[in-house]
Amino acid sequence: MFKIAIKDLKLIGKDKRALVLTLVLPIALISLFAYAFGGMGGSNDAHPISIFVSDMDSTNTSRDIIASLDTLKSLYIKQLPFKEAKDEVVKGSRVAVLVFYKGFGDSVENGNTPAMELFYDQSRQIESGILRQILYSNLIGMIGKKTIKKNINKMIDESYPDLSKSMLESIHQRVNEQIDQSEGSDKNPINNSLGLKTTPVFAKQEDNNLGLVQSVAGTAIMMLLFTVTGMGAGMLHEKEEGTLKKLLCSPSQANTILFGKMIATIVVSVLQLTVMFIFTWIVFGLDILIDVPSLILMILTTAFACAGFGIFIASIAKSRKQVESYSTLIILVMSAIVGSMIPIFIMPAIMQKIAILSVNYWSIQGFYDIYWRHLPILDVSVRAAVLLGIGLLMIIISVRNFKRNILSIA
Repeated sequence: MFKIAIKDLKLIGKDKRALVLTLVLPIALISLFAYAFGGMGGSNDAHPISIFVSDMDSTNTSRDIIASLDTLKSLYIKQLPFKEAKDEVVKGSRVAVLVFYKGFGDSVENGNTPAMELFYDQSRQIESGILRQILYSNLIGMIGKKTIKKNINKMIDESYPDLSKSMLESIHQRVNEQIDQSEGSDKNPINNSLGLKTTPVFAKQEDNNLGLVQSVAGTAIMMLLFTVTGMGAGMLHEKEEGTLKKLLCSPSQANTILFGKMIATIVVSVLQLTVMFIFTWIVFGLDILIDVPSLILMILTTAFACAGFGIFIASIAKSRKQVESYSTLIILVMSAIVGSMIPIFIMPAIMQKIAILSVNYWSIQGFYDIYWRHLPILDVSVRAAVLLGIGLLMIIISVRNFKRNILSIA
């Protein structure tokens, strides 16, 4: 029994690269989660949420409020006209647009309900929920203080009409300073009249089941990547069994072998995605017939990109154990960064930028465009084109690595 255990340990130790990768995986995931949740460097600062602001009022009051919001570390603000900003939110480029309607400044000055509205992307529920809390807590203080200043100064003017103008101005200045230095309180009655209306940018529809869209667009892509890397590892299995050497002795060229493997991987990928969508349609009621051309386009390009990824992983490894280690490390980390496991908005800015290099990101966004945002095929085709480019890049690299790492040692 002990001899068998020692023998297996020696076999594991022979493939030092696979052994190192096995140990590196948990370290990489721990580091990723710690960094995402602010555990590194002792920093607890929240990552800023990017929103649009549309100022239809264009008064000093609205500009002052926007300027104050722009100083918050928890928000990143960009001003755009309302229609353009809302279209961008629909496309998923920002979580929301905050609109200050005409008459906002007059409402604040007169102590009335401010004319403003927040249009948000309901598919980003956690992020939009945090955003609403940030806006409520800060707008209450900003608008509330302005209203309090106005009412107190008005009361002073009415109560002491005999005071000189200079004396009144001095009192007003001191009142304003004291209010500015005071801390806001959620118990202030002004909080109940903030009046921030919140509206999702998508009308609620029966076919817009957000949970189903997330399952299809997130988890399924991650599992598909594991499937294709397993098929890619078949080349290394054939090398170890001697089958690849026999194929090389046949009239078939090396590239023919590689592309044959990739065609089989693409077919299986298309089949897996198709079955997944049909199953979700029949069992859970997701209406996959909303935009069939866009769905076909996304399935084909996703399958192509994932197949290219699977062949690429196999081409850089020298054993099946290395394929398992590489694929587990890369797929789990990549899936975490792009939102399959962790909401992407809480990731550091650098990781959010890295996410756009992954297959998962473009596939997830493409299926969201179809089933949640209901965008036309022209917009969906942008995601598909990127997936096609990723697949082609993986193929080019794989061809070179296939000849160097696999054929040379077959």
